[in-house]
Amino acid sequence: VGPYVLVTPNETRRKQLQQIAKKELDDLEQWKKEHRPGPITLVPQRLGGNESEAQVRQNQQMILMQSKYQKKHKREQYIKAKKAAEEAEILKKKAVQREKAERLEVKERQKEMQRREVLLEDQKYKTNELLDRLDMGLPKSDSCQIANPGPESTAWKRSHAYKQALREDENRRLEEMRQEQRRKAELMELKQKQEEETRTRALKNEQRSCLPPLFIFYCTLRVNNAFLDRLQNRTQPSNIYYPGCTG
Repeated sequence: VGPYVLVTPNETRRKQLQQIAKKELDDLEQWKKEHRPGPITLVPQRLGGNESEAQVRQNQQMILMQSKYQKKHKREQYIKAKKAAEEAEILKKKAVQREKAERLEVKERQKEMQRREVLLEDQKYKTNELLDRLDMGLPKSDSCQIANPGPESTAWKRSHAYKQALREDENRRLEEMRQEQRRKAELMELKQKQEEETRTRALKNEQRSCLPPLFIFYCTLRVNNAFLDRLQNRTQPSNIYYPGCTG
C-alpha cells in the first residue's frame, strides 16, 4: 500500500450538521402534528339494497348462467362467421375461375363458329363455281323447249338438288346451334335458381340456430307450464251443468 494522509475530522462541523438535521426532523414532526386530519363525521345512512340475500344469490346465479351462455354463443358466432368468411372466399375464387372458364369457352366457341363460317363460305364458293361451270353448258330456257331431257338437264337437276341439300344442311346446323345455346341458358338458369334456394335455406337455418339458449329454455318452460295447466284443468271435476250435455 502506498503512502496516505490521515485527515482528522472536524468535530465542530459535524456537531453543527447534526444539530441542523435534528432541527429539520423536529420541524417535520411539528408540521405533521399541526396538519393532522381531524375526525371524519358522516351522516348515518342505511347501506345495502332492498332485496333479500336469497334473491341476490339467485340473481347472481342467473347472471352467471347468462354470462356462460353468452360466452358460448359469442364463441359459436365467431366460429360461424369465420367459417362463412372462408366459404365466401372459396366461392369467390370458384366464381372467378368459373368466369375465366366461361370466357375461354365462349372464345373457343366463337373461334369454332368463325372457322365453320369460313369453311362454309369456301365450300359454298367452290360449289357455286362448280355449278356455274355446269350451268354454262345448258341451253337457255326461253330459246327452245327441250323435248327429251339430255344429260345437261340431269346435271342441272343434280346441281339444284345439291344446292338445296347444302341449304338444308346449313339451316339444320344453325338450328342445332340455337338449340344448344338455349339448352345451356336453361341449365344455367336452373343452376342459379338451385343456388338461390340453397342460400335461402341455409340463411333460414342459420337464423333459426342463432336463438339464444336461455331464450329457448324460457320458451320451453312456458310451453311446459301451459301444458301442465291444461292437464290440471282437465283432471279437475267440473260442477257446471250445461243443458243438453251429459256428465
